Amino acid sequence: MSKYAGEEVLVVERDLLEGLGMFEGLKAEGVDDAVELLLREDSHFFLDRAAAEDDPSHKQLIPYCIFKCGDRVLHYTRGKAGGENRLHAKLSVGVGGHINPVDMGEGRKGAAAYYAAVQRELDEELEISCDYEMRIIGLLNDESNPVGQVHLGVVHLVELESEEVSSNEDALTDLSWATVEELNGELYERLETWSQFCAKQLAQGV
Repeated sequence: MSKYAGEEVLVVERDLLEGLGMFEGLKAEGVDDAVELLLREDSHFFLDRAAAEDDPSHKQLIPYCIFKCGDRVLHYTRGKAGGENRLHAKLSVGVGGHINPVDMGEGRKGAAAYYAAVQRELDEELEISCDYEMRIIGLLNDESNPVGQVHLGVVHLVELESEEVSSNEDALTDLSWATVEELNGELYERLETWSQFCAKQLAQGV
């Protein structure tokens, strides 16, 4: 039996992404309009995750939240408890996950359901003991590997007032902070691909 048995995840058709203009890496230009389209009720739907993981004709929408305090960025090691075996032991700067039907509770649809999912993921995975502001800064796409081919990341920059953050999950281990320069230097080769794209963007300013 698949480890994803019974799980449904939010997807968009690859054709929709191609209509926006297919890209590789992190796309920051025009992101507000692109996200507005992706989050429209008629643009996405739920699909069985076991099927979606092997179906590049659909893209699973993944909130990917980067935490920054001053010039330092939170990173962690993906533990074995994470749902994606293909990313274990990689360093990541992104916290987030799939959007599931539970996020449609209380009549939420479209963008409201998406943002409820973002908050659920943050609450499940991290303990944040300070105020913060969050905004979307880009979309992530990577066609170079099987994981990237079936996922589309929505990058949220979370700007924290302090570094008072701890992990709530075994999937996020060895939480630490590094400067943008360190991410693009000594840590770069250890980062998962999406995090490499984000590190480059952070170096350019956001």
